[in-house]
Amino acid sequence: MIDPRIKLRHLNCFLETLQMGGVARAGSALGMSQPAVSKAIAELEAILDTALFDRSRRALALTPAGEMFVRFAQAGLATLQQGLDTLEATRSRRAFVALGALPTVSAGIVPRALAQFAGTPLACRVLVESGPSPYLLGLLRTAAIDFVVGRLARSEAMAGLSFEHLYSEQLVLAVRPGHPLAGRTSLVLPEVVAFQMLMPPREAIIRPAVDALLIAGGVARLSGEIETVSNSLGRAYALGTDAVWVISESVVAGDFATGQLVRLAVDMRSTLGSIGITSRTGSELSLPAQELVASIRAATGLPRPSP
Repeated sequence: MIDPRIKLRHLNCFLETLQMGGVARAGSALGMSQPAVSKAIAELEAILDTALFDRSRRALALTPAGEMFVRFAQAGLATLQQGLDTLEATRSRRAFVALGALPTVSAGIVPRALAQFAGTPLACRVLVESGPSPYLLGLLRTAAIDFVVGRLARSEAMAGLSFEHLYSEQLVLAVRPGHPLAGRTSLVLPEVVAFQMLMPPREAIIRPAVDALLIAGGVARLSGEIETVSNSLGRAYALGTDAVWVISESVVAGDFATGQLVRLAVDMRSTLGSIGITSRTGSELSLPAQELVASIRAATGLPRPSP
């Protein structure tokens, strides 16, 4: 707990004196008298029980304790100012969060997280961009969006980016009820690819996992497949034809539960991949963006971090 004797005027006087290079100039900048600034610094040193300025020199200089303390004092005031700015932006409806949501999470955790975020004090306008991974990572790199939620991208695409793992998920094969393969208790891939396949595009994050699965299953190449990242198109086409839809499990979990779609009995464990949050390395999120990230964690069942 912060010592209640430390006031903002103590920190302001200390930092302004250092910034301006003297007590007199600091007093002028703060609208205070020189004795008042000197008194505030002396009070702060008494509370900390250590000298912050080396008074044995003619030029203003910090003691080793002062050099250590100044970093935390600056960070503390900067964080406080960020909080004040965020609250003002929220009150004036200027606060804004932009995120990218891959199809993997667009039907599950992101809607739940947005609903939870809407009930928080930092709730604000949110833009959700969707599309394939290269498109969203491009927006992230140019700071057009704050972070991306979805499957971990390939290592060569992660330069300058950081990833927080939330959970793991595998791909599934979904078909309509009544499909010729529905109800079979054991299938091999050559039987599956005899039907038209709905596949992720070649630039999609999950495509390498699908390609590896096909090669391991003895499938050299497909004929007449349809490539799409659209969940609505994939669902509609699978329901209206005998096509087999290759898709992330969470996207069709509700369809499987209601019987609208049927899961084929093919071992897909090799397609297991990490789902999480990708952000720019070294870039600090705004407080509303941090709150939305916390809501995303909560939507996956993970505990919120301590303040």
